[in-house]
Amino acid sequence: MDLDNSMTTDICPTITAYDSSMYLSQISRLTPFAKRIHIDLCDGVFAPTNTIDPDKIWWPGGLRADIHVMYKDPSTVFDIIRALGPQLVIVHAEADGDFGQMAENLHKHGVEVGVALLPNTSLNELIPALSIIDHILIFSGNLGHQGGSTADLKLLDKAREARSRKPSLEIGWDGGVNENNIQHIVDAGVDVINVGGFIQQSHDPKHAYDVLTALTERKGLPNGSV
Repeated sequence: MDLDNSMTTDICPTITAYDSSMYLSQISRLTPFAKRIHIDLCDGVFAPTNTIDPDKIWWPGGLRADIHVMYKDPSTVFDIIRALGPQLVIVHAEADGDFGQMAENLHKHGVEVGVALLPNTSLNELIPALSIIDHILIFSGNLGHQGGSTADLKLLDKAREARSRKPSLEIGWDGGVNENNIQHIVDAGVDVINVGGFIQQSHDPKHAYDVLTALTERKGLPNGSV
């Protein structure tokens, strides 16, 4: 049974950039309308592509930034990322390193802690650490690529289970979001929907963002095509 989600759902445009020029182009497309962004960082090992180096990323003041670290060993860039002052840092359950120590360090500096789960990873992997996790990201995307992902809606069972285990948990979704499936994701109780290709690859990214936002609010579509 789907949850009655009366809370606001955030549409969070994603930046997946392989160099500084691409990063500037993508963030420039988002800043006129986005309130919260999701920045992908990949190491070429855990994720098959190399994105922009962590010390090259930035965002305008007043914009919330979540950083998704797709690194085999997040500790290699941890200090750089924390010093940037994001609101949320997401690491993968499948990554190496001492997660408890990373979480303690982030919380000490006022940064929220998130954990992403690849499709084949069970929520059970996180049960022992749920008390120190602020955000769980249900991942149904292509690691290190923007666009071309498929939203496997069967993974929404993880969102429902996570909510039942810790009602205060913020739940995110990443992968394959479009105007045809977003309502299913909202109805499962997801709080933050990260969107890559649907917005970044649109000829009018603001309109694409507005389309999805309207659907999360059950207000219908704005006029015009995406």
